[in-house]
Order: sequence, then structure tokens, then C-alpha cells
Amino acid sequence: MKQQTLPRELSWSSERLVRECCEGNQAAWSALIEKYKNLIFSIPIKFGLSRDDAADIFQAVCLDLLSDLPKLREPRALPKWLMQTSYHKCLRAKKQRMDLLDDSIDIEDRPEAASDEPPEEMLYQLQREQILRDAIASLPPRCNRLIGLLFFDEPPRPYQDVARQLKLATGSIGFIRGRCLKMLRQRLEKEGFR
Repeated sequence: MKQQTLPRELSWSSERLVRECCEGNQAAWSALIEKYKNLIFSIPIKFGLSRDDAADIFQAVCLDLLSDLPKLREPRALPKWLMQTSYHKCLRAKKQRMDLLDDSIDIEDRPEAASDEPPEEMLYQLQREQILRDAIASLPPRCNRLIGLLFFDEPPRPYQDVARQLKLATGSIGFIRGRCLKMLRQRLEKEGFR
């Protein structure tokens, strides 16, 4: 995980980010993409598409977002809009792949087309993942970095490496981790995350 200072715009609500983006604030646009990049990218991965396909879908969704953001009536609905847009692009990519690979299959033999709406279970999981990402992003910078290093780096890092990276004593990592996780739990409970 690359260490960086998080821009203050990342703590802004979706409503404020959308408003600032529509007013031409480039920092807000960067923060908006940073806030939702994992959500957008995770959908093609869940579909079983390649990382290259996921990157293409990510770019296409961002282009749609750039052109359609001023038309968004309810900024709080942005995550759902991103999920649905990504889902539709994934369906198209899967269909194109099937058409290219299976020209010989009769129409009657093809699996039924998926609905226009993402499955309820997928939406639920994606929303939970985004709530978790938002809660982690809202933590103080040291906690945000600590949680990233301990739980999201691959391969997992030993405490000694984490302590060196954060310029902390190795013996303090467990204590600070506990405080950070308690803060994270409180923020998640506040959002109704169970």
C-alpha cells in the first residue's frame, strides 16, 4: 500500500463532492474517483472478468460519470448509480465475450439474459463494502494507514514492518490497532453496519 497523505476532500460527503465537481473543482473530482474507485473496480472482478476488462470498465464508468454527474438528481444515490452503471457495462462485456466465443451456440441454448438490475445480494454486498471503505477513510490518518498496512496489504506485513513504516515502537502496534479498530467499529455501528 503506497503511503500518502489523504486529501481533505476525501472526508467530504458525496453531496459536497458532487456539488464541487459540478462547479469544476479538480481536487473534488480526484477525491470522488479515489473514494469510489474500489467500488467501481470490484464489480467486474466479482463478475469474473479479467483485470484488463475491469480497468476498461472502470475507465468507461468514469467517462459516463464525467458526462452524467451534472444530471444526477440525488447525490446520495451516486454509489447505487455507480453500481448499476458498472453492472450494465459488465453485462455488455460478458455478452460480447459470449458472442465472440460461442457463435456456434443456438439462441435457445444460451443462458437467459440477466436482468437490468444488479441482483439484490450483490447490491447489498457492494453497499456494505463501500460503507466499510468510507468508514476506514474517515479515520484519523494514522489509523487509516495502520489498518491498510495490517489488513489490506498482500502479503500481510509483520508488526515490525508496520512499526517501521509508521515510525512507531513495535510494542505499541497492538495497542494502537485496538484503539483504531474500536473507532472503526463505532463508525460502522453509527452507519448501521452489523
